[in-house]
Amino acid sequence: MTEQEKMIAGKIYDPGDDELATMRTYAHKMCNRYNKLDEDDEQRKELLEMLIPENNGAYLQGPIFFDYGEFTTFGKNCFANFNFTVLDCAPVTIGDNVFFGPNVTIATPVHPLLSSERNMYLRNDGILTDQEYAKPITIESNCWIASNVVICGGVTIGQGSVIGAGSVVTRDIPANSLAVGNPCKVIRKLTEQDSVKLKKELW
Repeated sequence: MTEQEKMIAGKIYDPGDDELATMRTYAHKMCNRYNKLDEDDEQRKELLEMLIPENNGAYLQGPIFFDYGEFTTFGKNCFANFNFTVLDCAPVTIGDNVFFGPNVTIATPVHPLLSSERNMYLRNDGILTDQEYAKPITIESNCWIASNVVICGGVTIGQGSVIGAGSVVTRDIPANSLAVGNPCKVIRKLTEQDSVKLKKELW
């Protein structure tokens, strides 16, 4: 297996691999170019196509930060506010109508817990690298991920769920749930009683 194949398969891989380093450098350059453009600049769409081929017309406010881009897919009608960070060393799958507040981080990489396995080391060719692996993340359709949320590798967030501001999601969240906290926990199910139509003070 190549290092890229190992990475996508969730195996221990070498992030210092030449192919992976080249892919990351390309993605980081695309992000930098995107972030320097005004919101109404049509070139942003072209750059997003180059960075994230399966973006489905997602509107990413910017600045954005992707490790690879090509391992992330968006459904229809997605929006991300300022400072959207996606470390997509494993596949990141985002459904339709998913909204992200500012400063959301989606992080698939995992590092060994033991320092002897986590620390940098010199390869035989003299390149300094480390050992990593990654776990995929899925955010199903119609979810709202509020400000300053961190979503960790291996997590699936079920459709229609809301993740409260500042949460750190370390385990799966079932569909149609309101979940908050660090670690993020389900508070309750969302029901028709949560409709804004019932909040008279808003009308």
